[in-house]
Amino acid sequence: MKNNFLRAALVLGLLQAIGPFAIDMYLPALPSIGQSLNASALAVQMSLMAFFISLGVGQLVYGPVSDMYGRKLPLYFGLTLFAIGSVGCALAPDIQTLVALRFIQGLGACAGMVVPRAIVRDLHTGNEAARLMSLLMLVFSVSPILAPLAGSVVIEFFGWRGVFWAVLVASLLGLVLLGTSLPETRPPAERLGSSVRGAVTAYAQLLRDRHFLGLVFIGAFGMSSFFAYLAHSSFVLIDHYGLTPRQYSLAFSLNAASFIGVSQFTGKLSRRFGLKKLVSGAVAGFTVTMVVLAALSVAGVSNLPVMVALLFVGYGFLGLIVPTTAVLALEDHGAIAGTASALMGTLQFVTGAVVVTISGLFLDGTARPMLVAIAACAVAAYAMTRLTLGRRA
Repeated sequence: MKNNFLRAALVLGLLQAIGPFAIDMYLPALPSIGQSLNASALAVQMSLMAFFISLGVGQLVYGPVSDMYGRKLPLYFGLTLFAIGSVGCALAPDIQTLVALRFIQGLGACAGMVVPRAIVRDLHTGNEAARLMSLLMLVFSVSPILAPLAGSVVIEFFGWRGVFWAVLVASLLGLVLLGTSLPETRPPAERLGSSVRGAVTAYAQLLRDRHFLGLVFIGAFGMSSFFAYLAHSSFVLIDHYGLTPRQYSLAFSLNAASFIGVSQFTGKLSRRFGLKKLVSGAVAGFTVTMVVLAALSVAGVSNLPVMVALLFVGYGFLGLIVPTTAVLALEDHGAIAGTASALMGTLQFVTGAVVVTISGLFLDGTARPMLVAIAACAVAAYAMTRLTLGRRA
């Protein structure tokens, strides 16, 4: 039983990591892509945005499909589409073709983002679901640590096109694992009530469910704080504080390690305190830490070690928030877990995109706009927690 639990976490985590891996591994290639295809920086950035857009919107389709036809079929389709898109990107003759194929690649990656969360709900609820979700995130979170380094090595030896051949291999590995190590978790009898009309009804039901939406937005604002850090930290740490790319990678990895490490205590802490109290406590700690950090920055304290230390603590709290809110949001929606997981993923991506866009308008070369945006996300998460779990906790 324990081996099955760990195997499920490993396979689901790897499937969910393929999409982010194609983002993080791709980042070091952006300058060389512009030079190779004679494209502007804005045009190259569009290839990244195309992937993000399809990754967010496509989840709305995969979720209901996985409820109607089972979990494995959409995963097979998505991984195959991702593999085809990867080959096309590796052979792209110009930037316009690359942007289009990155959109297709993102549509394939959607399956790995949304279906594994539904599989967790199929297999477990409550504390066991939180434990499996945290293990899944342990595997999934390796991407932001290893992918940029791996991308740099691949680009050095094989050029930017080598990145897409590398993610092709990852998708083929995912297909093998899907076929050999992951059983179908939604049997035909449970699919009978699922249909396109049912999916529309389910989305309408979920959008009226304040408790579900509250939990989704607690996680969404938490993740958006990390998106703001992801989007702006390289400019802040390298341009403002003068770190080298290697030093920046180390600072970035520290936050990811905090997030991953603390998330592994989710199962134990939820058994002791309960999922709702755990969310409430973690959000409170996250908010206090990030507000203090932003206040110091506004007051003119721009000490790099202090910023790194407080971000390390804050994102440790976030490691408790994300898996527990996902489990709680899906807990009452087992019959439409795929649809609920899809809406959750899309709302998180949309929220993150809005936060990054707004915070980007205020960039001034210092850490202040980034830290204020992170603190604002934390305060919003706290407000949603009080509205959603204030009485229930």
